[in-house]
Amino acid sequence: MSKIIPSAAKLLAGNTVTKVGTPVATASNVKYSTKSEATFEIKPYKLHKLDKGPATSATLTSQDALKMYEQLATLRRIETAAGNLYKEKIIRGFCHLYSGQEAVAVGMHAAMREVDSLITAYRCHGWTHLMGVSVVGVLSELTGRRTGCSRGKGGSMHLYGRNFYGGNGIVGAQVPLGAGIGFAHKYKGDGGVNFALYGDGAANQGQLFEAFNMAKLWDLPCVFVCENNGYGMGTSSDRSSANTDYYTRGDYVPGIWVDGMDVLATREATKYAIDYCTSGKGPLLMEMETYRYSGHSMSDPGTSYRTRDEIQEVRQTRDPITSFKEKILSNGLATPDQLKEIDVKVRQLVDEATKQAKSEPEVGPEELAGDVYSYCPPEHTQIRGLHPQGPLTHINVAQRN
Repeated sequence: MSKIIPSAAKLLAGNTVTKVGTPVATASNVKYSTKSEATFEIKPYKLHKLDKGPATSATLTSQDALKMYEQLATLRRIETAAGNLYKEKIIRGFCHLYSGQEAVAVGMHAAMREVDSLITAYRCHGWTHLMGVSVVGVLSELTGRRTGCSRGKGGSMHLYGRNFYGGNGIVGAQVPLGAGIGFAHKYKGDGGVNFALYGDGAANQGQLFEAFNMAKLWDLPCVFVCENNGYGMGTSSDRSSANTDYYTRGDYVPGIWVDGMDVLATREATKYAIDYCTSGKGPLLMEMETYRYSGHSMSDPGTSYRTRDEIQEVRQTRDPITSFKEKILSNGLATPDQLKEIDVKVRQLVDEATKQAKSEPEVGPEELAGDVYSYCPPEHTQIRGLHPQGPLTHINVAQRN
């Protein structure tokens, strides 16, 4: 069995700070930074129908820096594993990777609270993990195995978790669903905010504007987040949208443009959005300007409508992981040894999860009748038309396990 390396953030919490700037030796001979926090300036936001926007400077603790770096690295490696599994034909069907967009998810999640909810499109693997599903639960779902978060029956576009309402395979359809979840927060009075994410390719869907309208009429606690990665499938935003300032397209709904490659900018913008919505002001629209390194899906090489040089330039100058790494290293919030330890830990975690996702069995045909109802009356347990051998008996998988 591989040696498990403990979380760098946990190790750091147990160290005794002796003197600022003096590395502390540990049992594993890893040198740790002793600087507790640093403040960073954020690229100015663009505002629509707002007099004041999110904070333009952010304070980051060393412990949070290590946690966020670990999450960024984990999301990137999950997608690398998913891409390899697809090439091996172990993942079948659709598979849309999130590589390059990690700062949106990690920064937003850092600001979200337990009561908040989220719904997104089909580029959802990383979000599923951040919302509480294990790496095994994500990768096993992609490979169609019983240890997947949907027991292998959903696949890449249908992953779910607590307060996480999925990946959704219909372009733009998650946005009105998000408005409905926001309505549920308001109806229950639980103080929660729903975040509904969509891409620039979905930004011209009519159902989005219907959802914006209803959310504003009822002042729902909804944040509509456009992840603008520049391309809807193979079409650039300039060719598909007459107005590419997506943060303004809520019209009567106020909006914010955010540098989606900066994990601190996305965190601070999300804090602001939560404060705005919980104060009873209604919905908010955010545009996260980001970039995807892969094609639209694994079947798209992603180089027929953009050049390799363009992709390489973004990797070299704006990559969300390397830029964050440089920030925390140059400001003394982490040391190269700490980040190297995290990289090794993440690699081992994802490699082990990948092996399990390959080896676990699929669920049996009896689960075709699983969880059709949350409660099934005894007189209606037979479900027809699912199996050639005849009706199947309804089972509740959650209660059975």
